[in-house]
Amino acid sequence: MTSISNYQEPQGRSGLSTALVAGILIALVVANIYLYVQIVGLRADLAETNKTLHSGLINIKDASTVTLAEQQRHIDSLKADLEATRRAAASMTSEAAAKENAHAEQLMRQIAAEQAKMQAALGSEINDVKQTSAEGVAAANTKIADVATDVGTVRSQATQTQDQLSKTIADLKSVTGDLGVQSGLIATNGKELAALRLKGERNYTDIKLGKTKQPQKFGDVAIRLDSVTPKKNMYSVYILADDKLVYKQNKSINEPVQFITIKGGRTPYELVVNQVNKDSIVGYLSTPRDATAR
Repeated sequence: MTSISNYQEPQGRSGLSTALVAGILIALVVANIYLYVQIVGLRADLAETNKTLHSGLINIKDASTVTLAEQQRHIDSLKADLEATRRAAASMTSEAAAKENAHAEQLMRQIAAEQAKMQAALGSEINDVKQTSAEGVAAANTKIADVATDVGTVRSQATQTQDQLSKTIADLKSVTGDLGVQSGLIATNGKELAALRLKGERNYTDIKLGKTKQPQKFGDVAIRLDSVTPKKNMYSVYILADDKLVYKQNKSINEPVQFITIKGGRTPYELVVNQVNKDSIVGYLSTPRDATAR
């Protein structure tokens, strides 16, 4: 009996189903990476804003302390002059006292002006901090809103993808195979096969088989195309598994061609052909989840 190890491996192909699955996974990975980068950037911006505000408050506190101390010393000096002027006026003649009182009033006005100037300077610095804080908070809120929008978009896309897959799976049909065993869900195109792969209940291997002298290996199974009838969408193949050769004749597209293997146990392997071309067939091999290639 001929051994499977003598057969040639087929060249790999990138089918529509594989491309669809890869595209969905890549899109989700890229979206997650984008959101992660946005969130990291947002955290950095918020930290920088907090650092700027903290630094601004410290600078204002330091500057205000110096300014207030200087102005307070000036005011204390004016008050001392005012008190000395008042004492001097008390012991002077009316004319001299009037001059000293006028000087005292001038000093009082200067004191009031210095106090007002000090309050205005402090108020201006506080307003600057408020403005900086408001701008920083507004920028942070804008970025938070942008990231929230991106998250919503990705979630919406993921939901749509899931809904599409669910609808595709719901449209699939379960039929009886040529051994009379009830088959699982059958895919008739690449989109449906991608949905079955994501469902994950069985293993699926792409099949593209031309007419060759030697069978081609697919996992632990070897298959050789014997004949095709494109007009009737029919084909015939030889299948070698567990050193047993089985001939499947005049099979139709989308028909589960079943065969039993030692590895699969009571659950049959299934060959499903979706296209019958002039010199080749295209489809997939479905095997039980716990049956791995040897």
